[in-house]
Amino acid sequence: MAKEKEAKKAFVLRMAPNELEALQRWADDEFRSLNGQIEYLLHEALKAKNRLPKEKGEKKD
Repeated sequence: MAKEKEAKKAFVLRMAPNELEALQRWADDEFRSLNGQIEYLLHEALKAKNRLPKEKGEKKD
């Protein structure tokens, strides 16, 4: 059975123009949309700090 994805919630993000341009270039380099790049970076940061919520059935450390 395919895993159901959670609905994504939209929100406004204010950034300095130079940072936004840098993120756009990075996204282009990795063939991602700007939104996809921001999602990827946030996910990786949460994972690195062990801050992601545990999935159902996954044991807590």
